Amino acid sequence: MLTPATRLRLRAILDRIGDDQPVSLQERIYVQKFADRDQGVAAWLHKARQRQRGLLPAPARDGIDALLEQMNLGPADPDAAYRPGEDDIEGWFGGAPGWLRRS
Repeated sequence: MLTPATRLRLRAILDRIGDDQPVSLQERIYVQKFADRDQGVAAWLHKARQRQRGLLPAPARDGIDALLEQMNLGPADPDAAYRPGEDDIEGWFGGAPGWLRRS
């Protein structure tokens, strides 16, 4: 469980990451240490990185798009990650267990 002071420090660092502002190496290590142990912090870090890359939509959303964003499942547009000349079905299942690849 995070203390309120730790949570505030983490959120301040993550806000700077999301806004693409400078973050020191020590701060990144600090955040990663908590992200490795706490799934909530890992989700915050993932969301900050998405915001940094411009993958998250505008924050003023409602309805199903807001629900999907809060669930942290990825982009609402399923075609956003598809790259037609680079992706193939074998690549999608390349890291699957052996029993799945044979079927």
